[in-house]
Amino acid sequence: MSRTGWRGLLAYVLMALAALPAWTKDPVAYVVIRPVVNLYHGPREDTDVVSQTLLGARLVELDRAEGWARVKGDDDYPGWLQLASLRALDAGERYPSSLEPGNVVAVDALGANLYLEPDLTKHAPVMTIPYGIRLERVNGGKDSQRWLEIKLPDHSIAWIQSGDVRTDLKPLGLKASLELAQRFLGVTYTWGGSSSFGFDCSGFTQTILRSRGVIMPRDANIQADWSGLVPVPDRQQLQPGDLLFFGKDKAHITHTGMYLGKDSFIHDTTHDHPRTQISDLGDSYWSKLLVAMRRLK
Repeated sequence: MSRTGWRGLLAYVLMALAALPAWTKDPVAYVVIRPVVNLYHGPREDTDVVSQTLLGARLVELDRAEGWARVKGDDDYPGWLQLASLRALDAGERYPSSLEPGNVVAVDALGANLYLEPDLTKHAPVMTIPYGIRLERVNGGKDSQRWLEIKLPDHSIAWIQSGDVRTDLKPLGLKASLELAQRFLGVTYTWGGSSSFGFDCSGFTQTILRSRGVIMPRDANIQADWSGLVPVPDRQQLQPGDLLFFGKDKAHITHTGMYLGKDSFIHDTTHDHPRTQISDLGDSYWSKLLVAMRRLK
């Protein structure tokens, strides 16, 4: 074949490769490198916040605009965030699932400071991170009883106080998860919030079920129809840990909370006071809005 013929064939192959559908390519994967990152409806900060993602979360790219990526996490909920909040994972990198369990701790405080060195007086914190963040320990032999050396998702090194973390990463049982829910009392209501720095109603219930090892959908109306839950047919049959859904009717669910027992439930709401609080299901305001009750399968 002549040189001209080879060039023509090469050009044809390149054009064919460029025309391949997007699904034939591996999606770009990222890890979040900032404590709490807003997910927006569009690739601009002046659009509404739809959810949040947290330090160390693994995300898959769905679309891209200048300086922004549309992504989804393990709950398949999409949103736009700034690329500066992310580190692109290398090919084959399975962060954070590849981290050795014995070298990982989870933040157990509602908020924990990270420091440049094992001293809280010499420098301001590097960052403050919310409950539940998992961190990789550095096996450098420098840990003390009080301080742990950890590696962040951007590969930088920091220090955290051991009293802010737990080493037992097993999912919580029902009783422990309800106790966790009540540790969040007073946390402010934040639209789209998914962390101990601020929840909305469905972000709160999603976080509590996540502590039990259950990944539930993000929004209240979607949660109510989720296949991982079964209906509770009668209010008298409610048990602690059941989810309550409120709205005009079942087709217009706008709020959710978690039943604690004895007609009380915990939720993050703007009603009366914008914060996580315990309310009475017998209160006429809530009883008339209760449209669905669900239990984890």
